[in-house]
Amino acid sequence: MSERGWLRRPPFQLPVPKMNQMNTIIQFGENIEEYDFPVLNEREIRASAGILFLATFLSAMFVAFKNNFLPIKYVLTVFLADFIIRVFINPKFSPTLITGRLIVSNQTPEYVGAPQKKFAWIVGLILSATMFTLIVIINSYSLITGVICIICLVFLFFESAFGICLGCKFYPLFFKDQPQRCSGEVCSTKSKQDIQKISKAQLLTVFAFVTLIFIIALFFNDKLNKQPHDLFGTYASSKLK
Repeated sequence: MSERGWLRRPPFQLPVPKMNQMNTIIQFGENIEEYDFPVLNEREIRASAGILFLATFLSAMFVAFKNNFLPIKYVLTVFLADFIIRVFINPKFSPTLITGRLIVSNQTPEYVGAPQKKFAWIVGLILSATMFTLIVIINSYSLITGVICIICLVFLFFESAFGICLGCKFYPLFFKDQPQRCSGEVCSTKSKQDIQKISKAQLLTVFAFVTLIFIIALFFNDKLNKQPHDLFGTYASSKLK
C-alpha cells in the first residue's frame, strides 16, 4: 500500500455505545407496531404472579404453623429485588418474569398497557419494601406485617387466577389519562357475549352449592372432624418398632 493510501485511512477509534442502546436496557414496556404506547405480555405477568403467590403463601404457612420466619425472609428479599428491577431497570430483566416467559413461551402474547402495570408494581414495591424493612432488617413482626402479607397474597392471587390487576384499578385515581389495553379488554365498554352471560339457573346452582356446604357443616361436622385411621397400618407398625 502506498504512503498516500495509508494516510487516507481513517484513524482507529474505540466503539462508542449509542444512547439508544442504553435506552433499550433501561425502559418500561415493549414497543409494538400496533400500539402507540409501551405494552407488556399479560400471560407472563400472570405466570410470574403465580410463582410469587406460591412462594409467599408457603413461606407464610411456615410462619403460621412452625413459627419459622427464615423462608419468608428469603422470599421477601427476592420479592423486593425483583420489583426493584421491574420498576427502575426493565421488566424483561425481572427473574420471575423471565421464568414466566419460559413457562408460557408457546402461548400467544396478550398485550396490556405498561403504564397501569408500572403503577401497580410501584404499589407492590412499597408493600414489599415495608415488609422487608420490618421483618428482615428490624427482625420483627406485628399486625402491620400480617395485614400487608394478606394484601400481597390477595393481589397476587387475583392477578394469577383471574387476570385481574387490583393495583391497576387505582390508576385512574392518580392519573388523568385512562388506562389503555387492559387485560381482558375491561377498559373498553362493550356488551358481553352469550358465553359470558350468567343465567338465573347458574346463580341458583351456586347458591344451592353454598347451601349444601353449610348443611354438611351443620349436621356432619363431628363426623368429619374425626382423625382418619391408617388404612394399611404401616404408620402404626413403624411406631411399634
